[in-house]
Amino acid sequence: MSTPTLNDVASCLSGYDPDALPVRDAQRIINDFVTPLAGIELVPLLAALDRVLAEDIISPISVPAHDNSAMDGYALRGADLNDAAPTTLAVIGTVYAGRPSDVIAASGQCVRIMTGGVMPAGCDSVIPQENVASIADDAITIAPGVVQSGDNRRFAGEDLMAGSPALRQGKLIRPADLGLLASLGIASVPVRPRLRVAFFSTGDELRSIGQPLDAGCVYDSNRYTLFGMLTRLGCEIVDMGIVRDEPQALETALREACRQADAIVTSGGVSVGAADHTRQIMAKLGDVAFWKLGMRPGRPLAFGRIASDGASAYLFGLPGNPVAVMVSFYFFARTALLRMMGAQAPQLLLKARSGAAIRKKPGRTEYQRAILALDASGQQEVRITGSQGSGILRSMTEANCMVVLHDEQGSVGAGDMVDVILFEGLI
Repeated sequence: MSTPTLNDVASCLSGYDPDALPVRDAQRIINDFVTPLAGIELVPLLAALDRVLAEDIISPISVPAHDNSAMDGYALRGADLNDAAPTTLAVIGTVYAGRPSDVIAASGQCVRIMTGGVMPAGCDSVIPQENVASIADDAITIAPGVVQSGDNRRFAGEDLMAGSPALRQGKLIRPADLGLLASLGIASVPVRPRLRVAFFSTGDELRSIGQPLDAGCVYDSNRYTLFGMLTRLGCEIVDMGIVRDEPQALETALREACRQADAIVTSGGVSVGAADHTRQIMAKLGDVAFWKLGMRPGRPLAFGRIASDGASAYLFGLPGNPVAVMVSFYFFARTALLRMMGAQAPQLLLKARSGAAIRKKPGRTEYQRAILALDASGQQEVRITGSQGSGILRSMTEANCMVVLHDEQGSVGAGDMVDVILFEGLI
């Protein structure tokens, strides 16, 4: 079966119009067109952090392996407890964590036990030492009602049963996952290959840090934000610098990026303009669509796949304005790159009350930079950062979230509930 073209995927949408494409339609096309990288690498556990799990991890053991105590205290038989009067039990031994014991408690007996100690045969409950009414060398007394049958007992397999899935493929491995895998005795982890991403900025007006800033020129900020965003994703990155607005330079850069990377992210040059040669070169090299999206900030977006000398790469052509670059990356490129990595990519929306009115016309999706905080009554409230111009990068450093105003949505009144996406975990 031949690989579907971008047009094949887009044609599945009714009313597809590249000059007026809703955000959700663009996201669907990208998701349907992009495929995960093939291959599996086996890496040591300590090298698995922030990698994507390639296979389900099935627990080889039960955790914990035995019923054990959740407290330092005394293991006892719940049936011996008296709800109406004090209970006195004879202490017949001590059980320590990690030390085997063959002590068996009969009726009227108990065993001193440490946290993690294996529950002695015959015992089903633990009373914490501090809750015992009186303690002697060979007996304890328990007041009625301070402990119930089954209290403070951790069951074998309570965390994981042998043969059950411990972690599912597609999970981005975090510190807690390392601990879980270590608790199972697993030393090597199957992960997806690291995604290689090349990126560059286009524009004759751009200057690198350290160069003199001529009249009409600006320092290139987009490469630095892209560097940060791609690094946070765990990609292997290829920084190709600034590429001139000249057809041969652009074609050379794209061909070189194709040879070095699985995906390419560019900023600038995808709108319709006299010096925007990127569109023609992208179209020459592959299967690329150029969209005008119903969104703000960021309207032009190029997406597709290009090829050179037998190598191919997915292409994400982002707009040039600094905030538009970040928004376009987070809501289009990031999800696609995670899919290429074989990673789960949930996007969690929160609901929060808007602290002020927000003007908006239906018909496009808007991503408003905002600050989520507690109001005077302790309730979550979100307020936009002020001017939402796509060149105001400072507002992205002030914000801790984005308010998402969907295309069918109109203006928001003070006190209305809105959708919010937190930067923490995203940025």
